[in-house]
Amino acid sequence: MHVTRQTLARLLVVAFVVNLVVMGAGAALAYEKAPPIPDRIEGPDGATIATSEDIRTGKTTFQKAGLMNHGSILGNGAYYGVDYTADALDLKVQYMRQYHAREEYGTDYDALSEERQAAVATRVEQRLDRTADGDVVRYSAAETYAHRQVRDEYVQRYHEGSHERGVPEGMIASEAAARQFADFAMWTAWFSHADRPAGDHSYTNEWPYAPGAGNDATAAAMTWSVVAMILLVAGAGAAVWLYRAVDLPEPEVEGIDVPAPDEVALFPGQRAATRFIPVAAGLFLGQVLLGGLLAHFYVERAAFFGLGELLGVNVLQWLPFAIAKTWHIDLGILWIATLWLGAGLFLPPLLTGREPARQGTFVNVLLGALVVVSVGGLAGIWLGAQGYFDGQLWWILGNEGLEYLEVGRLWQVGLLAGFLLWAGLAYRGFKPLLDDEPKYGLSHLILYAGGSIALLFCAGMLYTPQTNIAVTEFWRWWVVHMWVEGAFEFFIVAIVGITLVSMNLLKRQSAAKAVMFEALLVMGTGVIGVSHHYWWIGMPDLWVPIGSAFSTLELVPLVFILYEAINEYRAMATGGEGFPYTLPFMFIVASGVWNFVGAGVLGFFINLPLVNYYEHGTYLTVAHAHAAMFGAFGFLALGMATYMLRISVDPSEWDGSWLRYAFWCWNVGLALMVLVSVTPVGFLQLETAFTQGYDAARSVAFYERPLVELLFWARMPGDTLIILGTAIFTADVVRKRFDLRSVLAEEDEPVSDPVVSDD
Repeated sequence: MHVTRQTLARLLVVAFVVNLVVMGAGAALAYEKAPPIPDRIEGPDGATIATSEDIRTGKTTFQKAGLMNHGSILGNGAYYGVDYTADALDLKVQYMRQYHAREEYGTDYDALSEERQAAVATRVEQRLDRTADGDVVRYSAAETYAHRQVRDEYVQRYHEGSHERGVPEGMIASEAAARQFADFAMWTAWFSHADRPAGDHSYTNEWPYAPGAGNDATAAAMTWSVVAMILLVAGAGAAVWLYRAVDLPEPEVEGIDVPAPDEVALFPGQRAATRFIPVAAGLFLGQVLLGGLLAHFYVERAAFFGLGELLGVNVLQWLPFAIAKTWHIDLGILWIATLWLGAGLFLPPLLTGREPARQGTFVNVLLGALVVVSVGGLAGIWLGAQGYFDGQLWWILGNEGLEYLEVGRLWQVGLLAGFLLWAGLAYRGFKPLLDDEPKYGLSHLILYAGGSIALLFCAGMLYTPQTNIAVTEFWRWWVVHMWVEGAFEFFIVAIVGITLVSMNLLKRQSAAKAVMFEALLVMGTGVIGVSHHYWWIGMPDLWVPIGSAFSTLELVPLVFILYEAINEYRAMATGGEGFPYTLPFMFIVASGVWNFVGAGVLGFFINLPLVNYYEHGTYLTVAHAHAAMFGAFGFLALGMATYMLRISVDPSEWDGSWLRYAFWCWNVGLALMVLVSVTPVGFLQLETAFTQGYDAARSVAFYERPLVELLFWARMPGDTLIILGTAIFTADVVRKRFDLRSVLAEEDEPVSDPVVSDD
């Protein structure tokens, strides 16, 4: 079956409009159906226990203290601490049982006989407030007692500190703020068991699993898991049929004339673009070192191999887990984005044979701005956590406190401005091609991909610390998931397509066709597929069927990307010993494989509704995230960096051995970390959540189990290899800066296009 580029372009526009309509309607529903914040919570005597202002201020405290990168809320965040929703619900049930046991039997709940414990437990489950009508929540005496006890518990933990839990002293600055954070956590626990008006399940679709509170998986979770499995079989069959039926170009395997690095002209802007590589390497090294510290924090929550005690340094107080994890996540995003931005500016002259005037100067300006935003954002996180910013400045200049969107709003605006500046520079570079090709040509697709990243980033500007947490999470996942499953995948296939063209392995028109086809599949599944993040956060239950279907189909485009990686490997293998771009190809192929494993296989498994109900916020998500983020996007970025270095370094001085060592250290290390340590811990958590309740799977007691601690120690070889590979890469990047080729002067005439034309 022959499909034209025009047909693909029309289908792509249709998919974009459908996505816009569905997600736009979803945004309206997010505001309408979000769990209500009551004006006040009253006790049985009419006394006010908490107000809406207390709850909103508690959410502000939650973000300001960086608690989302210590524990999680509604299952989203870090897994080092408890999930505050599940923890508050579990404590509420415990304290209500304690109240009834003392009132009715005059003794503690644990001292009762099994029969009386069962009677009290049944009474507590039946008396939990399940109504959500009106502006006032009316507690029973037992609920009032439980709420106040949770407040005291949170003051002890998060204000006074708890080294057993890895909480430094003064994590929340005052007792009053800690009590308001408890009000916020208890509100999320309330709407996790309170039924929607005219509904038969809670706002969170009965999540978290808490038998004592009557929370259990809904019938929809089971039904749509079965539907998802059926869709997987159908989707796999459709993928095979499409791959065989649609006439899409593959890289040439015979008669190719790959330009040698020294045959490619190098321009000032490209030299400037290579400066992005050592900056990214430094960010990368900092990220993996912090990753090693974070992994060890799970074993020694207030120490580091005993060195803190030996040197008299309180490691936990000096560098709390929440700050270290915030930096770890942000550094990961920054180094990958830095390499992608650099590659996007390095590639245009390879196809045009020319460069706009002063492009190198503007590229240096972009790099300088990126460094300023990176340093400012990372410093602001620490300063904000230490209380150096007053008033609203804590989330404008400091730490906004939401996972993946931690840096202050000002720095986020700076990153957005950087993306727009990059788009302008990429436009200047591709201008000769843009004038000659249709609106769906390869150069246009690169700009669309980069522009979509900037556009989706704007969703992170649509909330404040006072916004309802359910609505906040709705917009946050627009940024996080749609980058990963939408814009980033689009960018991957577009960058790989341009790289193949620059190597003379594929014609521009053919590459554009392939990119559009895969972009259609990605957009047709990944954008609406964000809805699986809405199942348990207080959004309407209509997202369960939508999320099940589209999250399952997300696997299909990843199969195509894997096929593409295999085809690229075939092209590389037929290049013979003289093929100069073997190393970049190795990274690109590894990116395709890890994309399939991390985003595809692991992502599909944890996105089945029934599995996700018990798994949500466990180490299985950690396995998926590391394999997908570093394995897929990180390896592509490193492949682009290697390609840039291969062309920029003097061929007589080229030595790829260090990069090859780093490549295998990263791959083996990631495999060991994901398969030997992280995934097994996730399965143990899944079993614990299913048999004992979700809170038990996220408790300190679970992490202190001997087998779990052994698996955490088993992560060390993999982490060590990843750190070693990054150190080798960083050292190699630095030494290669002394062996760069000379570049053309700006006044030199344009060179002939090194790429074979599409004639």
